[in-house]
Parts: sequence; structure tokens; C-alpha cells
Amino acid sequence: MDIAGSVALVTGGASGLGAATVEMFIEKGAKCVIADLNEEKGKEFAAKFGDNAVFVNCNVTNTEDNEAAVKTAVDKFGKLDILVNAAGIGSASRTIGKDGPTNLDWFKMVVDINLIGTFDMIRLAAWEMSKNEPNEKGERGVIINVASVAAFDGQIGQASYSASKGGVVGMTLPIARDLSRNGIRVNTIAPGIFDTPMMQLLPQAARDSLGEQVPFPKRLGDPPEFAHLCCAIVENAYLNAQVIRLDGAIRMQPK
Repeated sequence: MDIAGSVALVTGGASGLGAATVEMFIEKGAKCVIADLNEEKGKEFAAKFGDNAVFVNCNVTNTEDNEAAVKTAVDKFGKLDILVNAAGIGSASRTIGKDGPTNLDWFKMVVDINLIGTFDMIRLAAWEMSKNEPNEKGERGVIINVASVAAFDGQIGQASYSASKGGVVGMTLPIARDLSRNGIRVNTIAPGIFDTPMMQLLPQAARDSLGEQVPFPKRLGDPPEFAHLCCAIVENAYLNAQVIRLDGAIRMQPK
């Protein structure tokens, strides 16, 4: 699918991997709906792109917010071609600690945001994409989900995060098969350690140490490298139902 002339909805689109994707999509001629919880930052970011972007305040655990984000794409730009599910949160909690078992509500919240929120947005976006006229290759839409290497190499304390991202990996193939009749491709990216705002809160020494754990190149990933893969997925019509690790060959240790 050509990015130029397409309309993309990017959740978590005001910062980090999502923001880098928005920037690259717009550079290539797309229009974007930036869905994020950070209204101040989101509106400021969208303003950089003039009429090519619009911000929508969106909590992906709220179906009404997700419906509004999809509706904004159609109302503002006339259609929806691409969805990138980049919204998500991390977690760190051992199964049991000195004071007892971990908080089950925290586990549920991580799964609700990272997995259920992703699926909710998929089902709503796919419905709108199904109404598009197919292009010359029969495509009506492209969906890109964001998992993590933690889906495969979960570290101590990452049970909820790994479970949520493992769920995203696990549903990639069945959803791709399901939506194939509608001409909608579904793929998932599993990033390794990227230089996102969350990572930038760590001291430089800690970030350098993490980068040294990557076999090659020995550094944190740059968000534009993630965005570049999103563009490649959109543009390659034969790429479907894949989970792609983008991690510099790292395999996470237990802790």
C-alpha cells in the first residue's frame, strides 16, 4: 500500500515509537490521527504538521475513546487505511514479594491496556477499513501491532507485561487470517530496547550499560528505525501475519 495519500491512526502517537512513526508517515505523504492520553503534548505535536495531523485524546481501555479516534479519521480525512497500535505501558512486579502476592489489579490493568486495548482498536479500525475501495493489489488496510521481545524473553517481574505482549503476538495470525477476506493485512513488531522517553529517565550510565547488552549494533534502538519498519510493512503487500523482532539480536537475560 502506498503511504502517500493514506490515512493513519497511531495510538500512543504523541511520543516515543508512535511519534517517530507519525513523523515518517507524514514525511511520506500520509495524514495522521494522533491518539494519546497526553493532551498538551499531543496537541503541540499535531500542530507541527498543520492540516496533515489531528490529535485525539484517547484511553485505549475506553471503547468510546477508541470509537471517537476511528471516527475522527473518517470525519477529518475521509477514510482510514493504516492503524499502528503503539499505546502501552510497562510493568515490574514479582509474583510474590516480602509482603505477599503481587497486586492482581495491576496485572489486569497491564493486560487491559496492552492486549485488550489493542484488540478493541483493531476491531473498530478494521470495520472502517473494510469499507474502503480495494487498491490495485486488493488491499483495503494495514494493521501494525506493537508487542515486545518480552513476549519471548520475559524477565523477572515482567509476568503481566510478557503476558500482554505474548497475547498480541498470539493473536496476530488468527486476526490476519480472519481479515484476509477483507484485504486487510495484520503484522506485529516486537521491539527490543529503544531510546524512548521512558528509557531517557534512566541515568546515562544505565542506558549505556543496556546498549552494551545488544550484540550489534551495541546501542539502544532509535525510534526512526521502528518507524522505518512500519513503513516497510505498509509498503510490502506480501508481508502478512508476521511477528518481526527489531532488537539488534538481543535475547534478554532473567534480570
